[in-house]
Amino acid sequence: MNPPNGVLPVDKPVGLSSHDVVAVARRALGERRIGHTGTLDPFASGLLLLCLGPATRLSEYLTGLPKSYRATMRLGVTTDTDDTEGTVVQVSDSWGSVTREAVAAAMEGMTGPLLQRPPRYSAKKVGGERAYAAARAGRDLVLEPVPVCISRFEILRFDAPEVEFEVDCSSGTYIRSIARDLGELLGVGAHLTALRRTRVGERSVEGALPLDALGDAAAVKAAMISPADAVDHLPAFVLDDQEMSSITHGGSFIREGEIPAGVLVLLSPERQLLAIGEGDGERIRPRKVFL
Repeated sequence: MNPPNGVLPVDKPVGLSSHDVVAVARRALGERRIGHTGTLDPFASGLLLLCLGPATRLSEYLTGLPKSYRATMRLGVTTDTDDTEGTVVQVSDSWGSVTREAVAAAMEGMTGPLLQRPPRYSAKKVGGERAYAAARAGRDLVLEPVPVCISRFEILRFDAPEVEFEVDCSSGTYIRSIARDLGELLGVGAHLTALRRTRVGERSVEGALPLDALGDAAAVKAAMISPADAVDHLPAFVLDDQEMSSITHGGSFIREGEIPAGVLVLLSPERQLLAIGEGDGERIRPRKVFL
C-alpha cells in the first residue's frame, strides 16, 4: 500500500486533545509524519484536518483558514478558564432578566473586526511563557488584545440561562473569549459549556472520519483530500513541460500576463500538486517542491 499523502478530515470526539488524535492516527495509519492544522481543546469536538506524509508541508497554508463553530454558553456564571474546565469565580442571578433580543443585539455589536483578549488559560506566549503555565502558577500575564473578525454570529436556541449559537470567524479567534465577552456586554457574565467545530474553510465536519474508522482503509481513502484539492483556496497555475522542468530544478520562470503576488499552487497538466510557489507580478519561484 502506498504511504498516505493528503489531508484527512477527522471528527475529534470530546475528551481527547488534538495531540491525542494525532497519536491515534499515527498508530492506526502506520505513518509518523502527521500534523494537525488547528488545535481543539479536549472539551471540544468537531473537524480537525490532519496532514499526512508529504502533505504535512501544506499545514501552514491551512492553519489560517476561517472556522465555523456551534457552541453553547451559560449566562450568569463566570469561570477562570472561560469554560466548564475552570473554577467558578462569579455568579449572577441577573440572567433571568436577559432577553433573546438583548442577546441578539449584543451579538450584532460583536460582529465584524474587533480586538479580542485571549483567555488567561491559553497557549498564548508572553515573554516566552505560556499564559496557562503562568495562570496555573498563580501569576497573571498581561495578554494584549489581538485582532480577529467575526463574520457571522447567530442564536440557534435561547433557553436562559443557556444560549446555543453559531459563529463564523477568523483563525485564531477564541470561542471561549466570545462567550466571556458576550456575558460581560449583557452584564451577567458567562462561560462556554459546549463547543463543536463544524467547518474549516470550505471543508465541513459532515465529511469527516470518526476516529474509530481510521483502521478502515477504504473509508480513509474515500475521505482523504488530495494535496492539490487541499490548497484549492489558493490561486493555481497549470505548468507546461518547460515550466515543470524549471520548477523541478529549483528555477523560476516568467509568464506572459499578470502573475498574482503571493502564494501560488503549481500543478501538472493532470492537476497533481508539483509545488507551492510565490509570484511577484511577473515571475514565479518555487517555495516547496513536491516532485
